[in-house]
Amino acid sequence: MHSKLITSESVTEGHPDKIADRISDAVLDAVLAQDPQGRVACETFVMQGLVLVGGEIATQAVLQPEAIARRVIRDIGYTQPDYGLSHDTCAVVNALRQQSPDIAQAVLRAEEARCGSGDRYDLIGAGDQGIMFGYATEETPEFMPLPIVLAHKLAKRLAEVRKDGSLPYLRPDGKTQVTVEYDRRRPLRLHTVLIAAQHAPEVDPAELASDIRRLVVEPVADGWLDEETQVLVNTSGRFVVGGPASDTGMTGRKIIVDTYGGYGSHGGGAFSGKDPTKVDRSGSYMARYVAVNVVAAGLAKECEVQVAYAIGRAHPLAVNVDTFGTGTLADETLRDLILEVFDFRPAAIIDRLELRRPIYEPFSCYGHFGRLDLEPPWEARDAVEELRRAASRSSRRLV
Repeated sequence: MHSKLITSESVTEGHPDKIADRISDAVLDAVLAQDPQGRVACETFVMQGLVLVGGEIATQAVLQPEAIARRVIRDIGYTQPDYGLSHDTCAVVNALRQQSPDIAQAVLRAEEARCGSGDRYDLIGAGDQGIMFGYATEETPEFMPLPIVLAHKLAKRLAEVRKDGSLPYLRPDGKTQVTVEYDRRRPLRLHTVLIAAQHAPEVDPAELASDIRRLVVEPVADGWLDEETQVLVNTSGRFVVGGPASDTGMTGRKIIVDTYGGYGSHGGGAFSGKDPTKVDRSGSYMARYVAVNVVAAGLAKECEVQVAYAIGRAHPLAVNVDTFGTGTLADETLRDLILEVFDFRPAAIIDRLELRRPIYEPFSCYGHFGRLDLEPPWEARDAVEELRRAASRSSRRLV
């Protein structure tokens, strides 16, 4: 047996970084609800008693960042001053400013359009340079790696039992971590579950550990637990002070949590608070969409798509594909097939995935990918037949 252990983590919506991500995406949604052409790069900073909303923005929308931030904080559950952040007593600073004209001109008129060539999809240039990755694997129904799927479900369950009153002594902050044992690239069993759950000071640690196992771990991990699985709860011994009272939060610090849990590659760019002209977001969504459809079409059991962009240019600099030896075609052939079927220019991505809509706040926590419950367009498997036809044509050409 060629076994190895793979670990992924997630955090609850009350984690300081996730408060920041959610406020940033809520600001973005507020802009897009009024002005679908609005451009946003919103960053949020959170600490005890203070929220600062800043960044660049270009829009005709009328915004109330303070009201948006307070609503998000209330929805998460920070409603008591002794939690370190309360929706009705914290200070909210609005530091949003006009988008840089240099960035604006690069986005609004791509290099291809400035040179007088191309079609309507050449009008919008990439809002930044960088590399983006998309990944999919057939090992779960979500086409996601099992460790990050379980970590997200555990974190989401922590929030659910707090909000529905099953465990009323829980507070908003929390983290999960899952280690899965693999044989080569096939998951075998759940090796370790680690839960950090913020709680009221009077709770007995043994009672908390028992409740978390019974109401959080077992309902989520049923079928993967065995007699040797370690379930660890609050290994620090006490987790009363949490959230912004114990740590600052910033938009974009949980990029591995937001994507594939460290299983796939990551280019380094965050998603939250960015409109779809920012290819950190739209390019990553498109790469995931392509990878999902490649796996769903049966062209590979595992697929990673990499895209590279230059600011102000519509066409990507490079597109690469890696199927880790699981593809039915050579990776170079599959890449050519993908470029035949999919258009990676930002305007084409925005059009195909309908990204100029206020849809982003729900994805600010528990991952942007594999969220089949929310039916995001980048998870749609609607290009399967088109890919299969293209693969058939490619096979005939090779013959």
